[in-house]
Amino acid sequence: MQHGISSEEAAAKLQQYGYNELPSAKPRNFWGIAKEVMREPMFLLLIGCGFLYMAIGDYREGAVLMSTILLIVGITFYQYRKTEKALNALRQLSSPRALVIRDGVEMRLAARELVPDDILVLNEGDRIPADARLIETMNLQVDESMLTGESMPVSKYPGSENDLLFGGTLVVQGRCIAKTTETGMRSKLGKIAATLEGSGDGTTRLQREMKVMITRFAVAGIMVSAIVVVAYYLTRGDLLKSILLGLASSMAILPEEFPVVLTVFLALGAWRLSRTNVLTRKPTAIETLGSATVLCSDKTGTITQNKMEVAALSTKDGYSTDISGLNIPACNLLRIAWLASQRETIDPMDAAINKLAGTLNLSEGNEKLVREYALSRELMAVTRVYENRDGGLIVAAKGAPEAIFQLCRLTKEEIADQEKHLEKMAEAGLRLLGVATLAANVGDIAETPAGMKFAFSGLLAFEDPIRPEVPQAIQSCRDAGLKVIMITGDHPVTARTIGLKAGMGVNVVITGDELSRLTDEQLSERIRENCIFARILPEYKLRIVKVLKLNGEVVAMTGDGVNDAPALKAADIGIAMGFKGTDVAREAASLVLLDDNFASIVVAIRLGRRIFDNMQKAMSYIIAIHVPIAGLTLLPAFVPSLPILLLPLHIVFMELIVDPVCSVAFESEQEEVNIMNRPPRAVDQKFFSVRRMLYSFFQGLLLLLVVLGVYFFSIREGHSEGEIRAIAFSSLIVGNIFLILSNLSNTRPFTSVFKERNVAVIIILLVAILLLIAIISVPQLRYLFSFSYPGYTHFAVSALGALGLLLVLEVIKYARKEM
Repeated sequence: MQHGISSEEAAAKLQQYGYNELPSAKPRNFWGIAKEVMREPMFLLLIGCGFLYMAIGDYREGAVLMSTILLIVGITFYQYRKTEKALNALRQLSSPRALVIRDGVEMRLAARELVPDDILVLNEGDRIPADARLIETMNLQVDESMLTGESMPVSKYPGSENDLLFGGTLVVQGRCIAKTTETGMRSKLGKIAATLEGSGDGTTRLQREMKVMITRFAVAGIMVSAIVVVAYYLTRGDLLKSILLGLASSMAILPEEFPVVLTVFLALGAWRLSRTNVLTRKPTAIETLGSATVLCSDKTGTITQNKMEVAALSTKDGYSTDISGLNIPACNLLRIAWLASQRETIDPMDAAINKLAGTLNLSEGNEKLVREYALSRELMAVTRVYENRDGGLIVAAKGAPEAIFQLCRLTKEEIADQEKHLEKMAEAGLRLLGVATLAANVGDIAETPAGMKFAFSGLLAFEDPIRPEVPQAIQSCRDAGLKVIMITGDHPVTARTIGLKAGMGVNVVITGDELSRLTDEQLSERIRENCIFARILPEYKLRIVKVLKLNGEVVAMTGDGVNDAPALKAADIGIAMGFKGTDVAREAASLVLLDDNFASIVVAIRLGRRIFDNMQKAMSYIIAIHVPIAGLTLLPAFVPSLPILLLPLHIVFMELIVDPVCSVAFESEQEEVNIMNRPPRAVDQKFFSVRRMLYSFFQGLLLLLVVLGVYFFSIREGHSEGEIRAIAFSSLIVGNIFLILSNLSNTRPFTSVFKERNVAVIIILLVAILLLIAIISVPQLRYLFSFSYPGYTHFAVSALGALGLLLVLEVIKYARKEM
């Protein structure tokens, strides 16, 4: 038994050698974010406006505009820092884990905490976390293709020329114990990384759609701005003011908030998912979660609790559920099952066998393991060969009862007799294993277990209770239009029983043998029913995914093993297990389930729908609010008798409200009441649908009409230009506040924001109202904004117009809800 280094030694080495990680992109500091902001169109427009004001001699307005740049950089910095913190938290969660021996105890720790001389314990499917030298191996094969380009796995042996393991490579078969030699940048992978430059992440479908939308707005903005400059100059003859109005028009039309909103929503959405024990590896998963129509789930540890216990044994002497009082044949059966099991294992059935054998003192012995035959597609059983102290060999096998019957070459009558016990145990929802043994000499050992004749020892039955929250989670899936398919390696009767207990509608059970005989067309028809799959090998999962996708389904698939990786990658949403899953499965997946719990998947789907909903609301609001801003900016260019209503400073003030509302307030809004009672979103449905765009323009047009109505009413009342501008601008701000409140939910009344205490919204809106009051009340601020004070009573028309807007929007919302 390896003892490993002590915790004190590990801490000292960590100080000496640093973390076992490759350098990643450094978080952006204030100046880095400032440089990024300086490349934004809005920044350049503000600079242009500021210089133009100074050119025409209005130094006050120019200085104010220049100073607002610092405020915009500050808000952007806050948004990026919030995003950066969320991403840092996710990086900590996604750090690979390593199984090491320290202080004589096996423990799992973050791979970045590995140090030289740590003792590693590696199993099939593990990604090797650092360079190491082998100490012990068992049938070890390593995929080194990422380093060598060689596709064939390499066999590794301690004490040979081929006894080195390299960080980043993958254990594809067997297991080993190894001593860490190099970590971080001193490893072979680190040296390669030092010579390479990082590459950027690919863009998602939503990012591409948004880029097209922003480009269209930008082109429209340039064209409209040019027309405005020409129109204003031809009607009024002031070139500098014409250019100033053109720049203001560009600021009004360009929806520069889109990229910030997308970045913040996806980063904070991934962070929110992590708080529900779901780690997001690919941002596209957040976009796709709301479209999922089929959820294919493993049974063990996901639907069930993964707390296996031996519940019954069946031998030639009969069937027993009294585990504490086993007779001799039952003890022999358990002893053989123990010999066929891994000692250091995360497999729940092996762990249950080891625990019971240890309790009954059946795990004593001096046998030496000399050979092992892994479970394969051809034979769903594990076989282990031991040498005893007399030089003889003991062969122990366990696996699917059908495979064990085949190894023992039982007659049809003997199989029929055993199947009676199988049916009885399977109907109780128990998971079954057959056990067989063989006493042999060296010459009797064949290349495959099928070449040896075993003696049947009996059957073991295991109980793995369903997680209590699963039936409700499955009902939630049904309500949301999401079909759940359970995929398991269990006996068909066991699978059906578990499926019914979990609340699944089970019309048909399809076994692996049946699946192999069905054509894709036949499987396509069968899979449309409420079905579950039993006796399924991991390789079959890929075919199931492909057939479901041919049926037009959007597939979420869970998996944990090396062989699950192709199916996880092929699925629209691959979900790997975080606790029992292999590194290669996690790398192939879009999401990682940190607690391996089915209910967490359903919570993630609910949260994914909420994130997408809120992002659509935020984008719709952005489009809506830009309509009145653009309209009020453009109107004076085409109506010579009207003064300029919105100056660049007014637009900046609006942006200071719009930016945080979009990226913070909408993101933190609660989910819709019916979020899990509606069908999945069509996968080809555009984020910016024509209907949504038209409704956003309609809302913006309503607010524009309200402001114009207030404006012309104020003219009729005989107010001065400064007073008219103050009253009209107030109606725009108050109307914007009501527009926000109405758009926060598609189904709930605007008052819900106060009932549900969306603190971010309340704070932002209160600040906006207080600032508006300050601008109207403080003479110096009125002067900056080119306002005059008409008296508070004259602002009643602004409030009434905005309330009218809110009433119309709420009536429309109610009518759409009832349709």
